[in-house]
Amino acid sequence: MSKSSHGIGGLTFDDKKKARAPEWNVFFALVLIVAIFEGLGAILMGQSLLFDTADRFDSIFNEARLKIIILQVSIIGIIALGATQVIILGGIDLSPGSIVGATAMIAMSFAQVAEINGMANPKLMFAGVSDLPVIVPIFIGILCGVVAGAINGALIAYTKIPPFIATLGMMVFARGVAKWWSKGQPISFPTDSYAALGKGMTPVFIFIALAILFHLILKYTVYGKHTYAIGSNEQASRMSGIKVERHKVLVYTIAGVLAALAAIVLSSKNLTAQAGMGIMYELDAIAMTVIGGVSLAGGRGSILGTVLGALIFGVIISGFTFLRLDAYYQEMVKGVIIVGAVVLDQYRQKRNAARM
Repeated sequence: MSKSSHGIGGLTFDDKKKARAPEWNVFFALVLIVAIFEGLGAILMGQSLLFDTADRFDSIFNEARLKIIILQVSIIGIIALGATQVIILGGIDLSPGSIVGATAMIAMSFAQVAEINGMANPKLMFAGVSDLPVIVPIFIGILCGVVAGAINGALIAYTKIPPFIATLGMMVFARGVAKWWSKGQPISFPTDSYAALGKGMTPVFIFIALAILFHLILKYTVYGKHTYAIGSNEQASRMSGIKVERHKVLVYTIAGVLAALAAIVLSSKNLTAQAGMGIMYELDAIAMTVIGGVSLAGGRGSILGTVLGALIFGVIISGFTFLRLDAYYQEMVKGVIIVGAVVLDQYRQKRNAARM
């Protein structure tokens, strides 16, 4: 039997109408995009995007390209984990890219070596401040994220400024800090221990670890329940006893910390920090979350969906490079996908509302 009675008044529940988890839709979209690029590759290039067709590897997959796909989305993916929580809360954050730039400059200035090949480091930011333990620049970088995120959250929660305006202000301010910190000059030559944070596949491992951590937090903790509740109905959450303002500050602070961690990994990977780092990262991170099924209306979405959205991003970027198409086509396609994902989300909301 597909129908069963339960609840007050003998209401019926039809198993056939049980909604499929939205992450499955994102996964199917990922499979479809991979299939499209595989088909185009076979027709136009005579090659496969993800599979080994030349017996160059021990497995059936093109491991080198798979690593590139995951690597190129891992750092922005860290930012997207914070964006996911902010959007589920019912907010938006435009400042992570600028926080990346400012944090990278500040953290790298405390991660420099004193000498290079026996000569004094010409890029040393602070005389006498060099060769510090790696925990020092990490701590300072995270502190930058805490401060920026807490300011965002406090402005939104206590002054009632719209999130768009509050985080736009932080975006401009943090970018100014990044340019002012070293008067626009790059900061380079980190210690080996700091450089190891971005070496090889380490950024991917950091991204995966953080994704698992926040998946569990959102799904099984009070923090997660409150985040979804506020995003679904802020007024009802306040009436039920949730300290909404305090929770908003916490969520935006966590988003700031994740942006700072991305900055640390990025500057470590590049072995340098520049004021222009992180430009447009916030938009890519938001796009990953929207593609991953996080509703811009708040109250719905998941870390798993965002991870799948990041993979879709990676496949698109790598696929266009594989087909030797210019980068501006990537931007066009990403724009179409983002708008399409939002339109689909609006359609789902209307359909769900009609069923109630």
